[in-house]
This record gives sequence, C-alpha cells and structure tokens, in this order.
Amino acid sequence: MVDDMDDKPKHYCGIVAMALETNAAPDLKRALRIIQHRGQEAAGVVVFDNHGTSYVRGPGLVHEVLTGRDFDALNGKVGIGHVRYATTGSACSQNVQPIVVTSMAGDVSLGHNGDIVNATKLRSKLQNDGWAFLTTTDSEIIVRLLANELKQGSDVVKAIRSTMKVLEGAYSLVIMVGNRVFGVRDPLGFRPLCVGKMPRGYCIASESSVFSVLQGEFIRDLLPGEVVEITKDGFTSSKVAGPAHRAHCMFEWVYFARPDSVIDGREVYDVRKKIGMVLAKEQPAVADVVIPVPDSGRAHALGYAIGSGIPYDEGLMKNRYVERTFIMPEQTQREEGVSIKLNPIRSTIQGKRVVVVDDSIVRGTTLRKIVQMLRRGGAKEIHVRIGCPPVRAPCYYGIDMKTRDQFIATGKTVPQIAEYLTADSLGYTSLKGLEQALEIPENDLCLACLNGEYPTNIAGERMRFQKKLDI
Repeated sequence: MVDDMDDKPKHYCGIVAMALETNAAPDLKRALRIIQHRGQEAAGVVVFDNHGTSYVRGPGLVHEVLTGRDFDALNGKVGIGHVRYATTGSACSQNVQPIVVTSMAGDVSLGHNGDIVNATKLRSKLQNDGWAFLTTTDSEIIVRLLANELKQGSDVVKAIRSTMKVLEGAYSLVIMVGNRVFGVRDPLGFRPLCVGKMPRGYCIASESSVFSVLQGEFIRDLLPGEVVEITKDGFTSSKVAGPAHRAHCMFEWVYFARPDSVIDGREVYDVRKKIGMVLAKEQPAVADVVIPVPDSGRAHALGYAIGSGIPYDEGLMKNRYVERTFIMPEQTQREEGVSIKLNPIRSTIQGKRVVVVDDSIVRGTTLRKIVQMLRRGGAKEIHVRIGCPPVRAPCYYGIDMKTRDQFIATGKTVPQIAEYLTADSLGYTSLKGLEQALEIPENDLCLACLNGEYPTNIAGERMRFQKKLDI
C-alpha cells in the first residue's frame, strides 16, 4: 500500500506512542515502519530522557529519516512518533511532526492524525490573542491550545479534555507532556487508535498490526472521546462525553488500514473479503476469471470469487521496485509509471472474460489505463467491480479529496463511467451492502464522501441527520 497509484485517495497520517523499561526510540522506529502506508512524506520521533526532550524528524520515509548519529543518540524510555501525508498544511519541512513546543508545564509534543474543521477560526482567535505560529498545520493549533490550558495550571488530563471541547473534526492524537504520554481519540471516533502491551511496556498506535508484528499484545481500541495515559506498567483512562452516534471512517476498512489490523472490533481483511462477497451478489458478471488490482483490491477480489463461484487468479504483475506514482509531479509521468508498475499475465487473461476488482475509484485515470492494458493483453471482456460505492463528495476530515471536480463519479452515471474506463461493464457495492459487510450501523459510520452527509457542521454542506440544507 505504500506505493498505490494515482486513482487512490491519499493516506493521512499514522501515530504511535510508547512507555517502556528501555530506550523507546528503536521500537518507535519499527512501529512507524509498520504503519508507513499511512504517510510517506515525512517521519519523526520525540523521546524524553533525564535531560529533557530530544527529537529527529524530516521529510522522507521512516528508514531514510530515522537513521544516523542523531537518531542513534536518542535515549528516552517514553516517546511518540508520526508519519505524515499532508492534508491541512503544506508538505514543507516546518510542518513535519511530532510538533514540539515549550510550555509552563515543560515541553509538549504532539502527533496528529485527522483534520480540524474549525482550524481557521481557532487560528484567528489565537493570533488575535497574540499567539505566533511556526507552521501552517492545524496540529499546531491543537498543541498551542493545550499549552494555553497547561499555563492556567490545569492537570494534564484536565487540560487535554478542555482542549477537546473546542476542537471540531477528526483527531487521533499522541501527546507527550514532560515524561507523561497520552493517546486521545475524538468524540466521534473518526480515526483509529488502540492500546497494547509490549514486551517491555505499553504502546498506543494507529493500527493493531503494530503490536502483533512487534510481539506485543493488542488490548483494545480507544473509545471515541477517550484519553488514555500509558506507563511502562499499564494504562489509565478517562472519557469525554460525545454524541450518541459515532463516525468511524469507512475508508479505513475499505482501503487505508493494513489488512492484518483490527479496527473497532472488525478485522480489516475479513471486512474486505465480505465486501467482495456482497459485491458479487449485488453486481454479478458472467466471466471466466476474477483478478485483483494489486495490492489494494486483493481481498475484495478473493471475496468476489468466493461469492460468485468464478475462479480467482492473479492477472497483473506488480513491479515493487519503481517510484511511487502519486508523488510524480506530472500526470504524464504518473501515467507512464502505471505501465512500468503493472504488466498483464497473459496466461490468466488471454481470450477470457475477466472481472477486475479494486477497492475504490477516485479519478479513474489509472484504472482506465489498467483496463486498456488488460485489453491489449488479450482479455475478451473486462468487467470492473469496485468494493466502495461511488465517491462523490469532498472529505474534510483528513483524506486528500477536497473538491468535487476531482471525482469521476461527479455528474456521471455508472454506464458513463464504464465508458470512460473502456470497460464492458462496471458495478459498485451499494451503501447498504457496505454497511452489511462492515457490520456497523450506518449511523455510526462516516459516509460523507459517499452520501454528502457530514457528521459535523461544514458550511454549505448537509449535516448528518439534517432534514434540509440551511441556506
């Protein structure tokens, strides 16, 4: 998933925090490598030792940034880490996280996954009060608000809870104040966050796969609105009350998270397979073989094959040793990258009716190239099936899908999209089918990019459960 192609929504960020009996820096690095798929533009870790706060951060992949003498010199038993893909704030070096500021309570460090929708309003208020900002991120707004609460003499947990009350939007956070380490999940639970036991302490991470890969033990997800403090010996919890319904981002299960992670009680791989099974029932095709778009469509395709009874096979060979196409600056370069990255396996597709399955479509440019590639490879018919319903509305909560004009589904019918893709047919999983596969009620999911109904108040957009749009 680190190198998925231009059709895909861009990942937001990944966060981790640890409190160990030994130096946390090496394990923080390992954890960030495990969740590297959540952000590939920048990485960083901050640790606390007897001399205070030390950090290494910068643009690049984890193994490129967290290396050398500066990283080897880090020696703190508590710390936090972050991998970033820019959504709010540009991808410049000063926006790399974790962010570190000095407060009356000592150094405050923060890593953030998500977007704050009232960030502009909060930034203006703080600037009017005389605050200066070093970055353009909404994450710095959070850490400045928290530092201000700590300045009032508040206990750290009370300060965090007070800060949460003025934030609107999506945020999972790891916070370090002095030598105390916390995890925070927003009251709607947009972004995943979980706690686990490590061989030498405790950890908070965006995904549970961190614990299994590092020989730890996944304990549970943080509840929406929960603040958890970890130490080397355990964790304590407090909770901020929130709305009756949650807003878990459906894209975590459809595409973003690692298949081996468990999020809010649902294993990602199992959900994707079930989406494929539902898709086969809702959008059948007369075909000879089911193939995935690697790697993101693999579990969906397997589920489709199980649900349809059509044999599953690999029809596209992926070259894993080329540049990530989404970071190439020009569209022509990205399109050329697709042909370098994927090549059809002719023995699988030649002369056959092919169902090609992927998790989602945003722009459609890459999938069109893939369909044409399969056609040149000898496929007799190509039937495209997509695990996610059509994406039609912007995301304001941390996924880089900001405008309606970037979506292929905007103003087009399904047959018109199929025509653009040059496919013989196209079918999507329905909203009800997605809900069925997730086994989570629709009212507890964020489906805003699919149905245009937002869990928080967004100017000019319909709010979830709102009967009519305010003008």
